[in-house]
Amino acid sequence: MGRGRAKAKQTKVARNLKYQTFDPDFDDLQRELHGESGESGDPIPDQYADLADEDRSAS
Repeated sequence: MGRGRAKAKQTKVARNLKYQTFDPDFDDLQRELHGESGESGDPIPDQYADLADEDRSAS
């Protein structure tokens, strides 16, 4: 017992996802997937900058 509320919420979320319309920005998605830096990218914190440099040099 007690599953009614959880199931109702799952149904609501599933219905929203099924019928929701959205307009994806494919150019932004392509930039993100190919690793091109843009203005919307988050800066790398200083404590991880050396790891990011190592990762870039390994590629």
